[in-house]
Amino acid sequence: MNVNFNKRDPLYEQVVRHFKEEIAAGTLVPGQEVPSRRELANQLKINPNTAQRAYKEMEEQGLIYTESNSPSKLTKDQSILGAVQDELLEEAVSSFVTAIRPIRVPFDKIIGLIKEKYDVEEKEEKND
Repeated sequence: MNVNFNKRDPLYEQVVRHFKEEIAAGTLVPGQEVPSRRELANQLKINPNTAQRAYKEMEEQGLIYTESNSPSKLTKDQSILGAVQDELLEEAVSSFVTAIRPIRVPFDKIIGLIKEKYDVEEKEEKND
């Protein structure tokens, strides 16, 4: 597991976001076991308390659940899992619109550039 941490956001929030990105991408599947808090802390080289806080946040959001002494697992609730992708997409679009609005580019040009960039990225992924 590889996460590129930034200096501006709390680490536990970045860990939660990483899990959400993995869910949205389909890398993590419903019902899949997630690493223990200690394993996660070791993998990411973060404090175990940070891993615990991230897991607590994900449990509160319904992303993961823990039953008695069993390992934590990703939720199987499709409404929660679908909402993760919607949330990430909404954040990305909002940031994008905020960044480009001052440029006052015509909407059709923006859509064309997005499609072009998306197609290039997709081709590059297929070639990797």
